[in-house]
Amino acid sequence: MIEILPSILASDFTRLAEEIARVEAGGARMLHLDVMDGHFVPNLTIGPPVVESIRKITKLTLDVHLMITDPDKYAPIFIEAGADCVSVHQEVCPHLDRTLRMIQAEGGRAGVVLNPSTPVGTLEEVLGIVDHVLLMSVNPGFGGQSFLPHVLDKARRLKQMRENLGLRFNIEMDGGITRDNVGTVVRSGVNWIVAGSSIFHAPDAAAAVADMKQAAESSLALLA
Repeated sequence: MIEILPSILASDFTRLAEEIARVEAGGARMLHLDVMDGHFVPNLTIGPPVVESIRKITKLTLDVHLMITDPDKYAPIFIEAGADCVSVHQEVCPHLDRTLRMIQAEGGRAGVVLNPSTPVGTLEEVLGIVDHVLLMSVNPGFGGQSFLPHVLDKARRLKQMRENLGLRFNIEMDGGITRDNVGTVVRSGVNWIVAGSSIFHAPDAAAAVADMKQAAESSLALLA
């Protein structure tokens, strides 16, 4: 099933509850929360208190993307704060199998993230564990960047790996996705679509969510 995940990094934090209510009205069932530590990526964003506050005002599934150097320490803290899904970067996890299993043992759904230059083959041994794989289609750290088209080939390869192994994990993509390119994204095998600026910077965020989902589903129907 196609899911549109509005990324709150692009929202107005002075009116966060209102912003979340707007995307809920547009049919969003998940929210994407970017956590950056200023080390793994060159930016600082939110911590567990913000996740805990968001959890109090919405029942949407909270998809927390940890762009941090020590996910083993902090993943349980974010789950306790209310995260439903927690994604960690392959690039910072020397014991990725153990990290993913720990997230699941703590009650979260475990995802693994790949930067644009990291091959999907590096995940071959953990695909049987993951609940979702997030492919970055920009270099992480800042919102509003342009989409990197070569990541579509990674999605196609990952989809084929999933089929070959008989698995069912979700494929997520984040970075530069708009109404104009979302069709190409879903045709490559992606079913969780993270969108920030194209939703929260639109005149009507609710309409933007609904329109993007309709565009994605229409494009996918052409493959049927």
